[in-house]
Amino acid sequence: MSDSTPESGAAAPRFEPFGFLRDLASRWDLAAFVVVIGLIAFLGNAARGMFVPLAQLRVTPMSLDPYFLPMYAARTTLRMLIALFASLVFTLTYATWAAKSERAGKLLVPILDILQSVPIFGFLSVTYVFFMSLAPGRVLGAEFASIFLIFTSQAWNMAFSFYQSLRTIPTELSEAAESFRLSPWMRFWQLEVPFGLPALIWNMMMSMSGGWFFVVASESISVGRTSVTLPGVGSYIALAIEQRNLKAIGWAILTMFLVILAYDQLLFRPLVAWVDRFRVEQEPGLREPQSWALTMMRRSRLIQAARLAFHATVLWTSRVVQRYDPPPPDPQGLRRSRGKDRIWVALVAVLVLLGVWRLAADLVSNTGLREFLHVVTLALLTMVRVFVLIGLASLIWVPIGVWVGLRPRVAEYVQPIAQFMAAFPANLLFPIAIYGIVVLKLKPDIWLSPLMILGTQWYILFNVIAGAAALPTELRYASANLGLRGWLWWRKVALPGVLPYYVTGAITASGGSWNAAQVAELVSWGHTTIEARGLGSYIADATAAGNFHHIVLGVGVMSLFVVALNRLFWRPLYYYAERKFRLT
Repeated sequence: MSDSTPESGAAAPRFEPFGFLRDLASRWDLAAFVVVIGLIAFLGNAARGMFVPLAQLRVTPMSLDPYFLPMYAARTTLRMLIALFASLVFTLTYATWAAKSERAGKLLVPILDILQSVPIFGFLSVTYVFFMSLAPGRVLGAEFASIFLIFTSQAWNMAFSFYQSLRTIPTELSEAAESFRLSPWMRFWQLEVPFGLPALIWNMMMSMSGGWFFVVASESISVGRTSVTLPGVGSYIALAIEQRNLKAIGWAILTMFLVILAYDQLLFRPLVAWVDRFRVEQEPGLREPQSWALTMMRRSRLIQAARLAFHATVLWTSRVVQRYDPPPPDPQGLRRSRGKDRIWVALVAVLVLLGVWRLAADLVSNTGLREFLHVVTLALLTMVRVFVLIGLASLIWVPIGVWVGLRPRVAEYVQPIAQFMAAFPANLLFPIAIYGIVVLKLKPDIWLSPLMILGTQWYILFNVIAGAAALPTELRYASANLGLRGWLWWRKVALPGVLPYYVTGAITASGGSWNAAQVAELVSWGHTTIEARGLGSYIADATAAGNFHHIVLGVGVMSLFVVALNRLFWRPLYYYAERKFRLT
């Protein structure tokens, strides 16, 4: 038998004239190509409008015609994605620095407390002129201002989440990293980022959804007599509220739902499925989260080539950044280090006191003591609202979050629903709130308060879900074997396990509620305006009037209250949870 004769029973190979094409690209490559090109076209078309002259916005005013909503949605989505990327870069640098350097952390964490307490109108009034000067006469300057405002509604929550993860890395994982002699750079990418990703992804979803809450203020920029309206879903909602057009609000809600569904399927659902591998505990037999987009990315050769290139870049940087072994501790060196710490703390204290003194002198000369006491009284009213609302939200969402977090299959269905509810702007409820208050003759000071927690309560839910999902499997099995049930199980297992995550969410929810007060304490529907007495409405009135000194006074008092509450209540509770309930 010759070599060319096929063996008995073996199928003869088929001739495929275009078989080489299948070797170059599969159907998954085709699907990835269509998705990527579609996204580029969708967002690229939106990016073109960022570089037109500013005068063109006045020539082509906003329209409530639903025909323009896809273009408006593209502009808003592009702004939010850019802000989310900037928030991620900020988180990985700022939170890591604060967690790894004790000296820097003493300054960076309070700064983060202050930043999350500054209301969006405070950032707007201070930074608007700066961003507009970056691109004079162009829409790009206003786009920078809008993206920065969205960034301020996303970054602080993500930074707190990653900081909390870095502070609670289990001891055995740190010891394993030391055993493998990982450099700080590789420790960051091989241990710290993977460990913090599951909680960070949930907070990224919350931040992305929370950005929708302030998208109206970020796209309809108004400071004193200066007003710029950028095309987007937020400015569409603002125009619909001004014209009392319920049909247009319905179209805006539908558009929001479709956009949230799109980035859930194309961004967050793949990320949730991908980071599942980084969970410290993997329960055997548990169904892994699934995502068709992740499957497409894994089976696409083009995307895999990009992933391998990124991985090779990280490995190359690990060879460039050499491992640094610190010298053994020297008693004299430790004394010098403590002396440097005291000098550093004293220098920071002097700078803070100088800044406070200069600001206080300016405010006293332009506002007066009576105005200051009036603002403090308004801040106390807002503080009572915040504490009551955070308490009520905790009673509702902590049990639900634990129940969902322990059931990954349920979490898959809850995730998009919670995202949409978190993204639902309070502005869309203004018609209902105003109608109910006017018709039923209710007190605005009480019945406008729930609008403050509408968008921030989800920080508690998302963080508790992440905390419950991170409970060790052994702990859950041990509690089941010991027969722990009812309140005993909650007191000994569930609440201690999720407490660090809950405190992180509660800190952000508290700061976000203070921020949301400026939207919730002063609501408008057409020409009808209802105001609740509080610090939020005071800042909103001052911003609309362009009264810079009253804006600074309101923002300063709000920052003082939030930082004091964080320092005296939330931070001690956080460190208690970190110290007592850390998984080691």
